[in-house]
Amino acid sequence: MLPFHSAVEEEFSAVNKMIVSQLQSDVGLVENIGHYIVDSGGKRLRPVVVLLSALANDYKGSAHIQMAAVIEFIHTATLLHDDVVDVSSLRRGRETANAQWGNAPSVLVGDFLYSRAFQMLVTIADMPIMGVMADATNVISEGEVQQMANAGNADISEEVYFQVIYRKTAKLFEAAAQSGAILADKAQAAMADYGRHLGMAFQIVDDVLDYQGDVEIIGKNIGDDLAEGKMTLPLIFARDKVTADQRALICSAVENKTAQDFPAILEAVQSCGGIAYSLERAQLEADLAKQALQVLPDSQFKSVMSELANFSVARSI
Repeated sequence: MLPFHSAVEEEFSAVNKMIVSQLQSDVGLVENIGHYIVDSGGKRLRPVVVLLSALANDYKGSAHIQMAAVIEFIHTATLLHDDVVDVSSLRRGRETANAQWGNAPSVLVGDFLYSRAFQMLVTIADMPIMGVMADATNVISEGEVQQMANAGNADISEEVYFQVIYRKTAKLFEAAAQSGAILADKAQAAMADYGRHLGMAFQIVDDVLDYQGDVEIIGKNIGDDLAEGKMTLPLIFARDKVTADQRALICSAVENKTAQDFPAILEAVQSCGGIAYSLERAQLEADLAKQALQVLPDSQFKSVMSELANFSVARSI
């Protein structure tokens, strides 16, 4: 258990129990796939962000437990859909659901998780939170479509890259932090800022790990982003800094969606400073996340939220 889990240990346990109870279905395949993906060892940072945001704002109710489960269901649904779109075979160190059961069941169970999340939102009965989550799921979908449309395009700019990662990753972190604040009726704008910057830092580092991670540690195949034709920040920086031959190699790999030349491209990305530059940008986002916490009174939960921002950059998984 990581330190930020320990700070909300009782609440986190309640969230996990609620997730299991809400996975119940008369259709066996729904439960099988749902449990497989939910039990696959993720850190569940997004639900933790809900809990921390609510508690740091002195929330006294219990709806944050259900809200945290809602966020995890939506995140899990996006993973199921993501892996089908990306034709991924490995996530968190084991086979993806689509690799084990096929694309159609994975997509449909993802739909089940989305709809179950909104069933749970109805019982929370908070219209501002409903609005936040409706907007978030729409933006996330746009981000996934935008990323898919950009696959194989070696001319993607940093600006477009940041648009995509905000939509596909940071938006749900933003919604998680904001929903906790809405429950407490405090610091909503600041918590949304915290979540957004935390999510941006997290995704940038995730993209860096594709160029310097260890498959045994990060639980996915190294070079997957390149094989999917994704221009992530380390690659965008390298494309604009390396020699003409190296640039041609990068562009060819992205356009042809192949990791065949990954070792040479990895060398180019590292030698030109692409990894260091990306980590600097991630650190900037983490620092902005911590700045957003200044409006909160001092508490254990505020301190843990700051530690979580540090973890988003320093992590190896």
